[in-house]
Amino acid sequence: MSKSIFNNLQIAKTSGQYESFDEEKLRRSLRRSGAEDAVVNEVLQELRGQLHDGMSTQTIYKRAFKMLKRLHRPTAGRYTLKQAMFDFGATGFPFEDFFAEIMRSQGYQVKTRQLLPGACIQHEVDVVAESDETIIWVECKYHPMAGSVSNVKIPLYVHSRFRDLENNRSLYTTAHDTKSVQGWIATNSRFSDDAMTYGRCAALHLVSWNYPAGGSLRDIIDQSGLYPITCLTTLNWHEKKQLLEKSIVLCKWLSKPGDWSEILHLSDMRIRRVMEEAQSLCKPVHEK
Repeated sequence: MSKSIFNNLQIAKTSGQYESFDEEKLRRSLRRSGAEDAVVNEVLQELRGQLHDGMSTQTIYKRAFKMLKRLHRPTAGRYTLKQAMFDFGATGFPFEDFFAEIMRSQGYQVKTRQLLPGACIQHEVDVVAESDETIIWVECKYHPMAGSVSNVKIPLYVHSRFRDLENNRSLYTTAHDTKSVQGWIATNSRFSDDAMTYGRCAALHLVSWNYPAGGSLRDIIDQSGLYPITCLTTLNWHEKKQLLEKSIVLCKWLSKPGDWSEILHLSDMRIRRVMEEAQSLCKPVHEK
């Protein structure tokens, strides 16, 4: 199949819309996962013989992932990051725990699922991150399905809640210290255009899979090496679920022996394999 025909294929997106297949976009995603050029070329060459009009992006992803898993397991783990962000389970708690670890890695003192009194009513705040100068209230919007979008209703109601909390100044003011307050919304999916516009206008800090540029969830994870355990290819879903239920969310915690291995009751050989993959995943990757 020639490259021109390859690029003219119509591919079905998760939303149900169709678009022309973009080979360079796939190449960039493979390289972003840390794949060497030889591996990227091998994957693309193998895919060329399998693609056809109407194929879904999900099918293409699964085939590329299978090839990477065969060629280089840590690269496959990074490549699956986008899907891994939807694999935290039915509840939003593991995503809250995961985002709390992101904030903790940036030097904040962090608490999760705090019930705080506003001027009018009480509010449960998913993540409270605090430094000497700042208090950040984070609302986490977890979506278990790919293609989900957080629309403008989310920042509208979250903004109202944060304003009620801010009006109760005793939450963040003492007799000797006044801290600045920030309201954040974090999602594992994406925001609608209206949601991002309102967020900017209302001075809310929005973080999604691909927003803001340079500081998106994907950027933060790639730059810090804070990959979730849902990326691991050496554990099955049941094993990951057991760890998530114990608030074990980061691959780096599995890079050495610990309570996690006792929870799962794995053989010594599998423990070594999991640790090796976790150690490789924890290395920050920068796009070439």
